[in-house]
Amino acid sequence: MNFDETDRKLLLLLQEDCKQTTKELSYKLNLSVTAVYERIKKLENLGVISKYVALLDRHKINRDFIVLCHIKLTQHKKEFVLQFEREVMNLEEVTECFHVSGDYDYILKIGVKDMEDYRNFMLTKLTALQHIASTHSSFMISEVKNTTAIVL
Repeated sequence: MNFDETDRKLLLLLQEDCKQTTKELSYKLNLSVTAVYERIKKLENLGVISKYVALLDRHKINRDFIVLCHIKLTQHKKEFVLQFEREVMNLEEVTECFHVSGDYDYILKIGVKDMEDYRNFMLTKLTALQHIASTHSSFMISEVKNTTAIVL
């Protein structure tokens, strides 16, 4: 998909703050309000903009203990993979899940209150999932970069 410079700027502005009005965006892009509205609708209809969200401050909601948990399944049978993926979708502490290549099958990003909360999550939820052979957890020391913006 080809984007002109105006589309690129518009997408960057929306990723920075999607609550900007079309009037504010039109001023920043030197376009009419109608032109901005039509560009946004076109990008939404094409699926380039898939949804609008509110990003929460993990510290203020007491979910700032971040764990990257590597998961290895017992086997790579299709039904085991699909079952694990269905079950992990129901774990509210898991904010991201990636099926990966290498020594492990999945990497989960987990946000909890503290180490005790993570231990409770491991004992009562994660290890209750079937077909997990092993886990390996890494704990975030500091956040160097965290962005949702994609630059075109």
